[in-house]
This record gives sequence, C-alpha cells and structure tokens, in this order.
Amino acid sequence: MNIELDGVRLRYGKTVALDGLTLNLPGGRIYGLLGRNGSGKTSLLSLLAGFRRPTAGTVRVGGHPVFENGTATAGICLIRETLDMAHHSVKVKEVLEVAENLRATWDGDYAGTLLEKFQVLPGTSVGALSRGKLSALGVTVGLASRTPVTLFDESYLGMDAPARYLFRDEVLADFMQHPRTIVLATHLIEEVAPLFEQVVIIDRGRLVLHEDADDLRARGVAVTGPAAEVDRFVAGLTVLGEQQLGPTKAVTVYGELDDDRRRAARERGLELGPIALQDLFVHLTAAKGEPA
Repeated sequence: MNIELDGVRLRYGKTVALDGLTLNLPGGRIYGLLGRNGSGKTSLLSLLAGFRRPTAGTVRVGGHPVFENGTATAGICLIRETLDMAHHSVKVKEVLEVAENLRATWDGDYAGTLLEKFQVLPGTSVGALSRGKLSALGVTVGLASRTPVTLFDESYLGMDAPARYLFRDEVLADFMQHPRTIVLATHLIEEVAPLFEQVVIIDRGRLVLHEDADDLRARGVAVTGPAAEVDRFVAGLTVLGEQQLGPTKAVTVYGELDDDRRRAARERGLELGPIALQDLFVHLTAAKGEPA
C-alpha cells in the first residue's frame, strides 16, 4: 500500500510536532525512518496508524484517509516500544489471540515460531516479561500480523544484540515471502540499515530528505592514505570526521566525487570507500554550532 501525506501539520498545544510534511512512499518497500529525539518520528507513525488526527493536511494509506477509518486501519499495524494492547496481567498467548481477532492477515503458526526463536513462553504474563522479552513479543505481533503496512517505532530497542539481529533477519526473510510496506523507525541505524530500500529523515517536524538508500550512501566517501596526501585531496570538501594512526589518515567527506576526483585519488595512492549511513544522518541533522 502507498503512504501519502500532503501538507501535514500536527500540534500538541503550542508545540508543533510536524510542520507541513509532504511525503509519498510507494508500497512494497522497506523504509528507514530516521530522526533525532523529538524530531516527530513517533508523531508521524501515530498519524499513519490512525491513532491521531492531523491538525492540518491529509494522511492517506492505500488511497484512503486513515483517521476513524476502521477499514483502512485494519490493514495497518503499529508496534511501539511499549506494547499498547497488553495489560501486565494478560498472558502472552492472550495477546496473540487479540492480535488474531484484529487482523485478517494473522499467521498464528508464524507467531508461534517467532516466540520459540525469541524464547518467549506463551503462558507467561506480560508483567513478568523482561524488557527484552516484551520487545520480542511486540515484534512477533508486528511480523505475524502481516498487514499491508507494518510500522515499527523503536520496538526492538529492549532486545539484546543477538535478538536484534534475529529480528533483522526475520524482517528480511518474511518480507521476501510476503511483500508489504514496512517502516522502521530507529536510532540503531547501522544494525538495520542493510534492510532499507529508501530512507526518510525528518528533523524538527520537517522533511530533510527522502531518497534511495544507495543514493544516500553515495554522498559520503572515506578517504584513506598518507596523511599529507589525504589533507591535500580533501581540501575544500565537507569533512565529517577524521582519524590518524601513525602516517596513515582516514577522513570521511560529504559529497559525491566525480570521475576526475576519483582518478586523482587513485593517482595519489589513496583508497576510497563507503561510510556509515549513521555518519551521514548525524551530519544532515546536526544543529548549528554542533559538530557535524
């Protein structure tokens, strides 16, 4: 399903959470939604799930308005870090039963498989789960719902590293078998960055960029070689960071290098390589006066 926002504003009293956001996300892709704390990520996902009404503008999923539209929201699943549907006295298996009643696309067998992989016991009460197991239950509901639009809002932060990697692998494997629109909002950018087909960055409620992940990565280059040669080569470029070990220096720069520049680098004995998506994100959202 396509996701469309046109001139969306969202206010909480005097606070503007989203400010004139216009965005079109074609269906059937995995998106990374990136932003600093307070940037508006959670507000945006709440609008997409129909939890809130926009102050101004329109929010459509699959061509239909979302807010107070049960038909539209039945095809959308938002999983937040705290599991919304689960009271502490409810058992895990009861959470899955509720999810099954809400989603026509629910796959109970897959949910059971995920619980086994994440080592979550169905008879355990939600209140007895650790933060990591609660996160695992949340992503189990999100993946097994198999809704046309699935939204994860930092829902896997409580997991330890092996569980997060398992989640990442499951997202990709299940997406390949059951294509749909998946949006991952995260601060752990590099762990899930390989999943992103497109990246959306918002900052202070406004859209910073929306483009293919590979195109974004191409904007940054790591230049490595003899320190003096590296310094001469990056003169005049936007430097994001640098490291030096003995006579060897590595500098990350922002901006695409044309063929002539790349040829010049090879002639000087310099190596050019990719840089982390997280480094580009930090640069693009750095406030004035902050190191980029």
